[in-house]
Amino acid sequence: MKQLTIRGFDAELEKRIRELAEKEETSLNKAVLKLLRQGAGLSKKNELPARIGSSLDHLAGTWSEEEARVLEEVTRDFERIDPDLWS
Repeated sequence: MKQLTIRGFDAELEKRIRELAEKEETSLNKAVLKLLRQGAGLSKKNELPARIGSSLDHLAGTWSEEEARVLEEVTRDFERIDPDLWS
C-alpha cells in the first residue's frame, strides 16, 4: 500500500473529514480515502452507502409529544402479527 502526505488543507476541510470519520465510526485515513475515491469518480456506482445520508437530520427531535403519540397510534397496526401469513 502506498503512502501519500497531503499538506495545506484548511480547518474547514479537516473538520469535515473528522465529522465523516466520526459519523461512519471509522479512521481519519479511511474517511479521507473514501472522499478521494468519490472525488476522483472511483466510487462503485452500485455500492450502497454504509450509512443513510444526513439530509433529514434537521428533523430529528422536532416532533412534539402529541405528534409522537399520534404517530404511534396510527402505526400500531403494523406491530400486529397475522398468523395466517406465517403458516
